[in-house]
Amino acid sequence: MAKLKILLIDDDIDLREMYAEVFRNAGFEVLEAQDGVEGLDIASKEIPNVIFTGIVMPRMDGFTMMESLKKTVMTANIPIIISSHMGREEDRERANELGAKDFIIRNMTPPVEVVERVNSLFLKEGNEYKIAFSQYDFDAQKLAKNFSFQPNFLCLECGGKLILNMKLQNVKDRLFETRFVCSKCGLEAK
Repeated sequence: MAKLKILLIDDDIDLREMYAEVFRNAGFEVLEAQDGVEGLDIASKEIPNVIFTGIVMPRMDGFTMMESLKKTVMTANIPIIISSHMGREEDRERANELGAKDFIIRNMTPPVEVVERVNSLFLKEGNEYKIAFSQYDFDAQKLAKNFSFQPNFLCLECGGKLILNMKLQNVKDRLFETRFVCSKCGLEAK
């Protein structure tokens, strides 16, 4: 699976490098720009999955860059998160007007939460995940016994492996609807 590509735009090199390291450690491919002009150029060439930008920068600020990105079909739908060091309400309102997906106040939001908020942009209610597990791991045998499954987690109908099907119901709270289904015949385990 391809890594999500994030473009970090900020003239504060220390802050940009810190976020670059945090996002790389979280599995992202990281692109960097020092201002809106360079960010616009990189975004147009690389088409990142998400842009994380500051507001006040030389040559072109984050808001002007957002306006420019919206004018081009290739970049118009890239999700943008604003990183504000001041957290002014007028900046938040302007970010919302321009379609920013999130507004993060730098010193109030730990980097690990920033990564979570960026990742949540790519979660959608209704997304489904299929999870296989070993019958010998942790509480697998207890689970099999409590649900009257075969200890080897095989389907009673066709002998296929039972998997846990998870459907995302609420992105914010990360709530899932789960059920066991056969990976071969698709029947729900009873």
